Amino acid sequence: MVTVKLGNWSLGFGTEADGDQKRPLVLVILDGWGYSDKNHGNAIAMANTPNFDRIRNSYPGTLLAASGQRVGLTSNTPGNPEIGHLNIGTGRAVKSKRARVGDALADGSFYKNKVLQRALKKVAKRGSSLHLVGLLSDGEVQSSTETLFSLLRMAKKKGLKDKVFVHGFLDGVDVPPRSGDVYVEAIEIKLADIGVGKLATLCGRQYAMDATQNWQRTAKAYTMLAHSEGVGANDAVTAIRESYLRGLTDEFVQPIILQDEDEKPIASINDRDVVIFFNHRGEEMRQLVRAVVESETDSVSTFAKPKVDIVCMTDYDQDLGEPVAFGAVGESNVLADVFADHGIEHGLFTESGRLRHMTFYFNGREGRSRRGEKRIVVESASEMLQEKPEMGSFKVADSVLRAIDSAEQDVFIVNLSAADFAARSGNLEKTIEAVQYVDTCLGGIIDKVRERGGVALVTSDHGNCEDMSMNGSAPTPFTSNPVPFYFVGDHLNGLELREGGALEDIAPTILGILGISKPDEMTGNDLRKS
Repeated sequence: MVTVKLGNWSLGFGTEADGDQKRPLVLVILDGWGYSDKNHGNAIAMANTPNFDRIRNSYPGTLLAASGQRVGLTSNTPGNPEIGHLNIGTGRAVKSKRARVGDALADGSFYKNKVLQRALKKVAKRGSSLHLVGLLSDGEVQSSTETLFSLLRMAKKKGLKDKVFVHGFLDGVDVPPRSGDVYVEAIEIKLADIGVGKLATLCGRQYAMDATQNWQRTAKAYTMLAHSEGVGANDAVTAIRESYLRGLTDEFVQPIILQDEDEKPIASINDRDVVIFFNHRGEEMRQLVRAVVESETDSVSTFAKPKVDIVCMTDYDQDLGEPVAFGAVGESNVLADVFADHGIEHGLFTESGRLRHMTFYFNGREGRSRRGEKRIVVESASEMLQEKPEMGSFKVADSVLRAIDSAEQDVFIVNLSAADFAARSGNLEKTIEAVQYVDTCLGGIIDKVRERGGVALVTSDHGNCEDMSMNGSAPTPFTSNPVPFYFVGDHLNGLELREGGALEDIAPTILGILGISKPDEMTGNDLRKS
């Protein structure tokens, strides 16, 4: 049995001893639950949250950095679910894909990248075309315009001036919903300044970056790229503004085919061409890349598929097997590894919408289960936000309560994601409802933990709900705000938490509670004051 010492109080984990019941250690991640001292647009402050209020007023707490360089992102970059779970589960500030690409741009190694250089050489040798495909915004969550501009400079240096085309997706999620015309106008100026590249196609990210297996959306983006299917236009900015007049914001702009003065498409992807997908985040790019390279996705088009070479900027999908400019870097001795090494049974409880975050990212960008790990997944609600803002929160909470009663696990890691998903819609009223539902679920879990004499750590992975538009006119981007961390349990004997922590400190704190030394790879530290 593992014995945990909190001051003068011991908490027993593992096999039952002396007739005592097993005492649970529970980590509850309130997805998107950041901290702000402002009430305006703060769904958490505006909601009725008696359970969270009780925790805040009765137990030791602190704030944790969840954005920027403290979590491995570039400076001033908001946190997000992927990097948040990665930091929490690994106990270190793992450098993000964006930061890795940014570092390469800063030190010049980007221009020497062998995968990118080989791709450009193929274009030059064949006399074919180079297509640069990705999101056109500076939201930094999915892509960076600086990556695009650097690729254009590389292409110019290779002498590919007349054979380089940009296929852009409009954002409207991580940046204001009607800013695409401004971004595209600026990019066209930059293309002229660099002296290489033509804008060929445009569409909203809903089509090009669908991650929900809606292949009809992906098909629209694919046929735009490969077969010039879309609305013809001679001027990109004008075409975008016409979409605005039709009530479409950037995310939903339908495929636009840029044409020359003879009304012919500027470019489409053809045999022997090279395509570089320049987004640094891969989740939303997988379907489109699969549509381009895999025969089993022929349902996206009735036309013959062009045979092309592709490069993904980062590792979008390990199953693709396509060249990657900046490959994945695995993390060793993550929290799940330490649990396995010490025979600690642990359960992961989540909705399907956060399954990848609670497994792949939480385990250090590695999808395999560790010894002693059990995954309890509730299918995310199919109903729309208006009908079911709570999503599967109650089912997740119920599964946690049953698991605690069954005493099958020693440690329980729980994600309640409804509030974050609601906030992403921009609907403040529904987000307030979701926050209240999550609070109810949190209360049930906390009561069960206390009933069993255990400990609960309550925190979040990134900010979102605490900073929303009052009129609900736009999707809410993630924030750079800190997130709360509370230590909940009885008999804490004056326990205090230090200030200045970050998400990387959560795993070492858990190990400290369990009486286990953190591995050298974990750069975080126990949040409890010694």
